[in-house]
Amino acid sequence: MTGAATLPSLVESFFTLRLMRQRNASPHTIASYRDTFRLLFVFAQARLSKPPSRLDLADLDAPFIGAFLDDLEANRSIGIRTRNLRLTAIRAFFRFAALEEPAYSGQIQRVLAIPGKLHDKREVHFLTRSEIDAILAAPDRSTWIGRRDHMLLHLAVQTGLRLSEIVQIEHNAIVLGTGAHVRCLGKGRKERSTPLTKQTCHALKAWLKEAGQRGSTKLFPNIHGGSLSPDAVQRLLARHVETARQQCASLCRKQVTPHVLRHSAAMELLQAGVDISVIALWLGHESIKTTQVYLHAHLALKEAALARIKPFDGQKGGRYQPEDRLLAFLDAL
Repeated sequence: MTGAATLPSLVESFFTLRLMRQRNASPHTIASYRDTFRLLFVFAQARLSKPPSRLDLADLDAPFIGAFLDDLEANRSIGIRTRNLRLTAIRAFFRFAALEEPAYSGQIQRVLAIPGKLHDKREVHFLTRSEIDAILAAPDRSTWIGRRDHMLLHLAVQTGLRLSEIVQIEHNAIVLGTGAHVRCLGKGRKERSTPLTKQTCHALKAWLKEAGQRGSTKLFPNIHGGSLSPDAVQRLLARHVETARQQCASLCRKQVTPHVLRHSAAMELLQAGVDISVIALWLGHESIKTTQVYLHAHLALKEAALARIKPFDGQKGGRYQPEDRLLAFLDAL
């Protein structure tokens, strides 16, 4: 084993060599991992009375990492998802450390074996077609800002793009005519193209002429020609939803966020009969398991499946009774 400089040098190599140079990780990923290790070293300094620069890899064993994660939940009131996110960053570092410091392999394997916590799956919220139409009708299209907001909301609902993707779209990312689509660089630095409908293409043709007048390359600039911030999009959406509630009472019972517009786009595709694997590609999901939440949320699909089930004929099948004592124990759990 090497000396006390092991951990500081490993952390520096992990960020500069592994994340930045080898993986070309996004600034968002680097910032998230950085925040995790800041919290970890502050906890270590308080618990071990050692400054971060004097910590050794041996100090970060599995019980210590577990205590750190428990402390985050107890004293910082983080949710399980955030806890698991911090654990993901720590695992990535220890996988790197396993290659650099094989003498610590036993300790590293115990840290990597720390499981993530299970959590309740949140219900997917989405809008009906009448609610979508009410929101799209809310912006005052007699003004430049109203036309911009209408086009932004229209594109969000039709494409299902993430908020971070929408605010970064530039003019040259829009391809009209045959095979019309919009290109974006999504989560995980994955580039994808999303088809555009004829209605969206027609609206974009008119909007592109106006957007360029502000001297910005962004598709949805602010009034000064700069980029719209995610917070600005959330505020304009909230404003138009409030207006739409006057015409559509069901919106009063819903909290509408940019991600709800994304969910709504996915549900529209599902209702149109688009295969779930195609929807996963459309939304830029890494795994089809992520997209399957829409199947669980689609009550109409469940009701259609229920309608196809033949009614019982009145015969009693009885409850399965295992003969083996161990099977009986497991069945009783």
